[in-house]
Amino acid sequence: MTTAGYGPTGAGQGSGDGSGGGWSDPARTAEAGDGPARPGPLPPRIVPPRGTAAPYPPPAIPGQAPVPGQGPVPGQASVPGQAAWAPPPNAGPWGGPAPVPGQYPPVHGQQPAPPAGPVTPPSAPGPAYPPQGGSAPGWPTPTPPARPARGRALTLVALGLAVVLALVVGVQAYQIHRLSDRLSGTDQRLAAGQRGDGTRLDDLDQRTQTLERQAGAQFNPEAVASAVLPSVFRVRAGQFTGTAFAVGKPAAGGGTNLFTNFHVVESVWESGGREVFLERTDQRYPATIVKVDEANDVAQLRTTSKFTGLVTASAAVKSGQQIVVVGAPLGLQDSVTTGVVSAFREAQQGSGPVIQFDAPINPGNSGGPVINGQKQVVGIATAKARDAEGIGLAVPIKVACDGFRIC
Repeated sequence: MTTAGYGPTGAGQGSGDGSGGGWSDPARTAEAGDGPARPGPLPPRIVPPRGTAAPYPPPAIPGQAPVPGQGPVPGQASVPGQAAWAPPPNAGPWGGPAPVPGQYPPVHGQQPAPPAGPVTPPSAPGPAYPPQGGSAPGWPTPTPPARPARGRALTLVALGLAVVLALVVGVQAYQIHRLSDRLSGTDQRLAAGQRGDGTRLDDLDQRTQTLERQAGAQFNPEAVASAVLPSVFRVRAGQFTGTAFAVGKPAAGGGTNLFTNFHVVESVWESGGREVFLERTDQRYPATIVKVDEANDVAQLRTTSKFTGLVTASAAVKSGQQIVVVGAPLGLQDSVTTGVVSAFREAQQGSGPVIQFDAPINPGNSGGPVINGQKQVVGIATAKARDAEGIGLAVPIKVACDGFRIC
């Protein structure tokens, strides 16, 4: 039979089994054949309280004074120069705290309850603990660690950034203000320049219009002839030839009205005939004598073909005005001569008013148009002075228009 922690209690108990060594029982003697002698019963054993450990004194250091109240460990040899070890006054049987009267020992694994009242730490002689209110030699007073300056540095950095941002904003505001002033000045200069440009453009426009009027007033025989020739024809009336030109708007029924001299178609008219022919290049168009004015030497012709009528001038001619005469002198169609108006002659001795000009004309020019620089008909070439040079005569177009009402 065995008990926990105490080893066998019966026969066979010996040394090295945890019983604390061999104990010889004087009451028992060895018997022959029984083996070695068996010890007697063990002395009573003190069980320490649960949850506490027997304090073991630290090993003594050579040359160090022994701690009061500390003695040698049982079964341990004393160190030379070290005092014997003894448990502290308030220690229990195994070196732990003494049990409190009326209190059960703590359960295994449970911490002991704290003692009632203030706990006074054990005091030891010597400079182990510094005295209250001062420091002992060799024990420097601990100083609190210096507070890190990181927060202050961050504050300074934030202030610096704020100052820099304020400076940047101020500089940008100043630059924007300067740019606004410069833009305002530029806008004003642009507006002034635009006004000046507008004025110059208006001046250029007026000068252009003036030049156009001057160019229009500029006499150009070539341009006049090019515009007039398609409306001028050679007239063949019996054995006589002359010139005729389309005038005014288209006639009733879709034909074309033309002017010529009466003496060109006189032989046909007197003989009772009314048909004449208009010739241009290799083409020939029949025409009819509609009406005649013997006093002013004007006759009206009409053809069923369509031609562009020339525009007649409403203003009277003036001396020195440049003119172009188009006709078929001696049967040579599309002949062009130029000159100026020499004079405007009023009606005299039963004859109507006439225009005197110096452009060369010959037989066959009779009935041809006299054109000014604006491509307008101012007269009808009628005759020339014999045995003289540069004296031609024309019937004013106003006389013909008033007499026939076809202009």
